[in-house]
Amino acid sequence: MKLELIEIETDTIPLDGLLYYPERKPAHGAVMIFHGNTMNFYTGAPRFLPPMICELGYACLSFNRRGHDILSIRDTRIAVGAALQTTAEGIADNQYAAQWLSDKGFNNPILIGHSNGGFLAVQHAAANPDTPALILLSAHGGGRVAEKLAARTGLLGASKTEELRERAKLMIAEGKGDELIILPGWWYVATANSYIDRLTTMPNTVETAPDITCPSLYIRGDLEIPEAYPAEDFAAASSGKCDVEIIKNCDHFYRNKEEEVKHIVRSWIIKTLA
Repeated sequence: MKLELIEIETDTIPLDGLLYYPERKPAHGAVMIFHGNTMNFYTGAPRFLPPMICELGYACLSFNRRGHDILSIRDTRIAVGAALQTTAEGIADNQYAAQWLSDKGFNNPILIGHSNGGFLAVQHAAANPDTPALILLSAHGGGRVAEKLAARTGLLGASKTEELRERAKLMIAEGKGDELIILPGWWYVATANSYIDRLTTMPNTVETAPDITCPSLYIRGDLEIPEAYPAEDFAAASSGKCDVEIIKNCDHFYRNKEEEVKHIVRSWIIKTLA
C-alpha cells in the first residue's frame, strides 16, 4: 500500500491523518475510519484495519478529529484535544473529512467507527443516506446512556458524575467554562464546557438507528457491558439489515483480538459489497 500524510482544513485547526492507497491497482472506493474518544489515527482499529482494507481494493482515510488524545498542542501552546471536544465539533470534523475525500474523487465512503467514533459514524450515516455500509466497533449508546451507567462503569465521573455536573454548571455560570476539571477516572480531565456538552448534546444511538438504511455490522466484545454498547438493540431498530458479532474474551480495545476483528470485517465487506 501507499501512504500519504494529509491535512484537512476546518474552520479552526486542521485535521491530520493518513490516506492509504492500494499499491498495484486503482482504488474502487473508499473507507473512512473514526477513532475512539481520546484516541487517534495511529492507535487501535484506525491503525490495524487500513492494510486489510487496502488489500480489498479500497482507499482508506484514517484521521484525527480535533478532539483527539486528551490534551495536546499543535503549532502554539494553546491546548487542544478531547478535554475540549464537543459533539457538534466531532460531527463537523467527519463532514470535513468526507468532503476532503469527495474532492479526491471518493464519494460516499464506507464508514468504520470505534467507540465514540462509532457513535459519530451512526450520526454521519444518518445525515448521509448514500453511505454504502456502516461498521461499528463497540459504538457507545450516546444520549444519557453513559451518565446512567457511570457509577457501574467508572467512566465519565463515576459515582461523582452528578456532583461534577453541578460544579461544571457553576463554573460556566461564573465564566470559567474553559477551565479544566479533574475527573476521578478516564478521561481524567475535561473543561466544564466539554463536560456539560458530553452530558447534554449527544443523540441516542439506538434512537438514530431507524434513520440508518444501509447495511451495517456491529461488533462488541463479550467483556463489555451490553447496555453501554447496544449492538442487539441497534440491530433491532435499524431500517437497514444489521449483523451483530460478539467476540469471546474480548475487551473494548480488542487487545489480542485484532486478527479476529480484521477477519470479521473483511468477510463482511466481501459478502455485503461484493
